Amino acid sequence: MNQQLRGLARTYLPILDWGRSYGRGELSGDLIAAVIVTVMLIPQSLAYALLAGLPAEVGLYASILPLVAYALFGTSRALAVGPVAVISLMTASALAPLNLSSVSEYVAAAGVLALLSGAMLLLMGALRLGVVANFLSHPVIAGFITASGLLIAASQLKHILGVPLHGHTLPEILLDLARHLGQINLATLVTGIVALAFLFWVRKGLAQVFHARLGLTKPLAATLARVGPIFAVIGTTLAAWVLNLPSLGVAVVGEVPTGLPPLGLSGVDWGLVPALIGPAALLSIIGYVESVSVAQTLATKRKQRIDPNQELIALGAANISSSLSGGYPVTGGFARSVVNFDAGAETPAAGVFTAVGLLVAALFLTPLLYFLPKATLAATIIVAVLSLVDLSILSRAWRYSRADFAAVFATIALTLLAGVEVGVASGVLISLLLFVWKTSRPHVAEVGQVPGSQHFRNILRHKVETDPGVVTLRIDESLYFANARRMEDLILNRVLRDRDSLRHVILMCSAVNEVDFSALESLEAINRRLDDLGVKLHLSEVKGPVMDRLARSHFLEDLTGRVFLSQYDAFAALRMNRADRM
Repeated sequence: MNQQLRGLARTYLPILDWGRSYGRGELSGDLIAAVIVTVMLIPQSLAYALLAGLPAEVGLYASILPLVAYALFGTSRALAVGPVAVISLMTASALAPLNLSSVSEYVAAAGVLALLSGAMLLLMGALRLGVVANFLSHPVIAGFITASGLLIAASQLKHILGVPLHGHTLPEILLDLARHLGQINLATLVTGIVALAFLFWVRKGLAQVFHARLGLTKPLAATLARVGPIFAVIGTTLAAWVLNLPSLGVAVVGEVPTGLPPLGLSGVDWGLVPALIGPAALLSIIGYVESVSVAQTLATKRKQRIDPNQELIALGAANISSSLSGGYPVTGGFARSVVNFDAGAETPAAGVFTAVGLLVAALFLTPLLYFLPKATLAATIIVAVLSLVDLSILSRAWRYSRADFAAVFATIALTLLAGVEVGVASGVLISLLLFVWKTSRPHVAEVGQVPGSQHFRNILRHKVETDPGVVTLRIDESLYFANARRMEDLILNRVLRDRDSLRHVILMCSAVNEVDFSALESLEAINRRLDDLGVKLHLSEVKGPVMDRLARSHFLEDLTGRVFLSQYDAFAALRMNRADRM
């Protein structure tokens, strides 16, 4: 009993597993990674909070306790949890329709959204529903992230240009931008362009400097270059202070409260819950998919593994801890996780050390952020999200599959034109409809024997041996309600073409993994109609689970033919049985 309890505890608290062997080697790697990620996260968390429409300090709060919660429950050794661009955009989109009148109400609503998201993730984890991520196809995810990146970049132009912009779709943002072009603030524009230029250069140029001039290895140089935004923050903040840029109309962050994150939920209007349930569900799924994809990628590089269901619990705990500490919805971020990995993080303890660093920043460094231009934070966001934009997915999907192209194009178009929630929901719906459409039209090939072998291939693609009295149809899809009638029509139409000479039909079922009740009834109907025509129905290469299911019905007893272990056995037996063909 005690061993079972310990095993259960290690399953749900992975820290009990890796923590037992924690030593100096892990400690040094985790500390170095934590320092680098902390420096990177300070400007990032501030920027993403502003993207979500929240005060800058909320980004810091959302980056502290969630890291600790994930360290306790997460199974990835390198995943760094906190605010990310797409989740911040979805948070802004979810809260905008609520028409909240004050900043405190907005912050409280963001906390409720994180709480709902966390509760949903915990429930999914308890029910072992990690498989739900499979309902979001790669084309939909790629299209959604690309469109979200474009939307985020467009939404940040107001801070680069110093003009008021409103709207949550691309047409709304661009139309509002056109109306305010005459109000561009020159000082803000210069600040934003300088920050953008520096940050774009940092992504490649700074790594080359670290590698060529300082002699650092390329991986280490690339990792250090990722903290480049901190140099933009320091430089533009000093410039704003020395040159008194606020007097020229440059918007700055202003006073950021110093102190510990507020604990608990206060000032919450629980009447908002019904309006936030839908957005919380979408946000949970998108956040989980993004997080588990990053975690799996990094785990593979070190020959480690993660538990997708436990990741649901870990992200749920992270979001609940964020809601209870003045934060908003969080998930595993790609950029910071890669930096954490490359910097040498050995265990989730690196996240705990990062949380301590951010806590120190919240306690002592926030007064230094007063003169930080919002244009710099906007530039940080733009540079980060443009790396996510991949419009080539459209051409690649078009060349490979028109159906996948339709899903990608619809997701991108609807996200840009109607908003993130409509875009991702439509993308999922279109993917499911396309799946049903494709599986409702299964590929059915007439096959023959490859001479001198026991293999059977499509008669239209290969030179094969056939028999006028035997037709073999290979069904390349599981059989269920959506394709049962089509299969029935295909088989009967083929039989009627050679009804005078045909005596046997073999259904080659090597690709059939499931036969539902509707398909069973169709098989029974086919068996009866072929019997009326004097043709016997046979099955070959039926998988064990399918055979077990068929055995529970009367189909096998009523089958006019036989069930063969292999297609070769079926063809050999029936082509030699010449009495049936006379």
